[in-house]
Amino acid sequence: MLSYRFLFTQLVRRELRQKYKGSALGILWYLVNPLVMMGAYTLMFGAILKVARVPDYPLFLMVGLSVWTFFQTSLTAAADSLILQGSLVRKARFPREAIPAATVTVQLVTLAAVLLPVALITLVIRGSWTPWLVLVPVFIVCLYGFVLGLALAVSVLHAYFRDVLPIIQAGLLPLFFLTPIYFETSKFSFVHRHPWVGTVLNWVNPIAPFLEGLRAIIYGGSGPGLGRILYGLVAAAVSLTVGRILFDRLQGELAVVL
Repeated sequence: MLSYRFLFTQLVRRELRQKYKGSALGILWYLVNPLVMMGAYTLMFGAILKVARVPDYPLFLMVGLSVWTFFQTSLTAAADSLILQGSLVRKARFPREAIPAATVTVQLVTLAAVLLPVALITLVIRGSWTPWLVLVPVFIVCLYGFVLGLALAVSVLHAYFRDVLPIIQAGLLPLFFLTPIYFETSKFSFVHRHPWVGTVLNWVNPIAPFLEGLRAIIYGGSGPGLGRILYGLVAAAVSLTVGRILFDRLQGELAVVL
C-alpha cells in the first residue's frame, strides 16, 4: 500500500476538488452544510420541541453532529466508491482498498475542517482547557480506523450486492435519532427508570462511545472514561481486521462484477 501512496494521494485530492467543483463557495461548503444542520437542529430540538436543557446547546450539538456526519457520509460514500471507479479497477493494477480508503480520508479532512474551529470556539466559551485534550487525536485515529474498516466491508459488499447501500441508508436514519447527538442520555428520567436503555444508547450503538468521548473532552472538559478509550481501541482494531479480511476475500472478482 505504501508503494502506491502517490495514487492514494491523487485519489484524495481529486475527490476533494470534484465534490464542489464549479460552485461559488467551493470547499467552504464543507463548513456551511454542518452549520446549517446545527441551526436547524438547534431550532427544532432546543427551541420548538424543547428537548434539550443543555448550556451552550449549539456547541454541544455541533460536536456531536461533526462526528455523526463523518460516520454517515463515509459509509454512504464508500459504499458505491468501487462502482464509481469501476473503469479504474478494470484497467489498472493497484490495491483496490485505496479507493474506499481515499473516500474515508476525504471525510476525515472534512471532519478536521469542521471540528477544529468548533473545538476552539467551545474551549474558549466553555473554558474546557484540560490535559484530557491530548486524547482527542487518539479518539480521531480510532474513529478513522473504525469507519475505515466498515467502509472496506460495505464497499466490496455493495459491488456484489447492490442492495447494501439502500440498506445502510435505511439503517442510518433510525440510528441517527438513537444516537446522543442532540440530547444527553443521563437527562432523561426514562433512562433512570430503565437503565438498560442507557446501556443500549451509549454502548450498543457503535458510534456513541466515540461521539460521547470526544464531546466529554471538548465540551465538558472532563475525561472520556476508560471504557470509551478501550472501546475505541478495540472497535478500531476489530473493524479494520474484519473489513480487510472481507475485502481481500472478495476483491478478486471486482473487475468482473463492476
